[in-house]
Amino acid sequence: MTKGALADAVATACEMKKKDVLKALASIAEIATAEVKKSAVFTLPGLCRIKTRKKPATKAGKREVFGKMCVVKAKPARTIVKAFPVAALKKEF
Repeated sequence: MTKGALADAVATACEMKKKDVLKALASIAEIATAEVKKSAVFTLPGLCRIKTRKKPATKAGKREVFGKMCVVKAKPARTIVKAFPVAALKKEF
């Protein structure tokens, strides 16, 4: 479902203008981004929980992968963002 289709669906369900729904969606995205940066966790009630975690740096060297020795490049530390469905959504399926 595209952003426009979602805005249409919400606008018809709540009897609002599509323009107002698009503003609300944009503000939710803005608030979620700020909250995830600040506290590393954000929950959209009834939908999902967005979490971040630090993935440590990896050293360069040789590793055995599937029985073969491979040369692995060094990678810097990075932040991983993941979304998890809430329990109520999981129970629906």
